[in-house]
Amino acid sequence: MRQLSAMEKLKLIQILAENLSIAEDISPLEPFKIYDLPTPCNSFGAGAILMQTLRLSDTRSGSW
Repeated sequence: MRQLSAMEKLKLIQILAENLSIAEDISPLEPFKIYDLPTPCNSFGAGAILMQTLRLSDTRSGSW
């Protein structure tokens, strides 16, 4: 497989994906179900913690 061109690798991936049986559910997610995905949005204070960590790291390494 390592000797295949990029286009041949993509074709192989497509063939393998098409051969997956629908009965073989590879996704743990349920259709039409809403999932809460945490994001950094509205994570107030995260920036301050990041800056504090960077400053602490800088004082230990002697840079800045």
